[in-house]
Amino acid sequence: MSLPLSLKVGSAAVVAVAIAAAGYHLYADEGAATRQITDDAYVAADSTLVSPRVAGVVQTILVEDNQSVRAGDLLATIDDREYRVALHAANARLDAATAAQSVLDAQIRQHEKVVEQAKATVDADQASLKLAQANARRYENLAADGSGTIQERQTATAQLQIQGASVVRDEAALGAARREHTVLTARREQAAAETAAAKSAVEAAELQLSYTRIIAPIDGTVGQRDVRIGQYVNIARPLLALVPLQSAYIEAHFRETQLTRIKAGQKVDIKVDTLPGVRLTGHVDSVAPATGLSFSPIAPSNATGNFTKVVQRLTVKIKLDAGQRDAGRLKVGMSVVPTVNVDNGGPEHI
Repeated sequence: MSLPLSLKVGSAAVVAVAIAAAGYHLYADEGAATRQITDDAYVAADSTLVSPRVAGVVQTILVEDNQSVRAGDLLATIDDREYRVALHAANARLDAATAAQSVLDAQIRQHEKVVEQAKATVDADQASLKLAQANARRYENLAADGSGTIQERQTATAQLQIQGASVVRDEAALGAARREHTVLTARREQAAAETAAAKSAVEAAELQLSYTRIIAPIDGTVGQRDVRIGQYVNIARPLLALVPLQSAYIEAHFRETQLTRIKAGQKVDIKVDTLPGVRLTGHVDSVAPATGLSFSPIAPSNATGNFTKVVQRLTVKIKLDAGQRDAGRLKVGMSVVPTVNVDNGGPEHI
């Protein structure tokens, strides 16, 4: 039994429309559309893993799972007795170095007086030497014309020799005093360096002690808490994560063929799977510089005999507009469906 002509014509029309629609979707320029949408999108946030900077036994934990904290809040403490002992030892070494430096300062001041005294003695010796030289010349002249005795001349000559020897002796003492002053000054500089090193050691010990108090580096919500009282923790071992939900954004993975007209600043409508009926708004912030596959440890090589072209996806970062009450209900990892209004051009191409 043959089908009616009208039915045949209708069936042929449906098939033709289907073929035309398939051809349109296959060959149409997807990037020319005025709205670009994807369901491969999720809520993201730049979470911070909090780790200790010193090793030790956890003494207290001051936060619970999913608790909101502010930057600077105390999260946990590590037993600090060992670090306090180290700080006391560093302070003792600093006190000893400071005392040694003070002793040398006093010795230098005292020795400066010794140098001054030795210099004054040399000055006096030189004055006495000049007098002895004058007396020796005078008695020499007197003895020559018979006005003076030979004994007086000999006495004056001997006194001149004595004064000359005194000058040599006291100049040597002045030189020794000055060299000792140089030695003391060098020792004082060494003591000053040791004092500075001891101060640095104290500062380092204070810093280590401060690290026993684990502080929140950012505002956020506590997640992935993996720490218990009495637990021994090592440096850099993650204890918990802080998720800044107030700074959440959307990571949307668009096909490369959809990115033709997407620009920074374009408006985005956002539907959240968990919140039916809720509509959020945002704007395009940026596009990733490469596909996720490009950053994989083993990059694919397409230089093979058998190649199948696959449309790649790139991540578009979407920031939420401020002042939206329902934005506070978002959690990292939630599925969303963003729609970019490409006719609303941004300030620049990405």
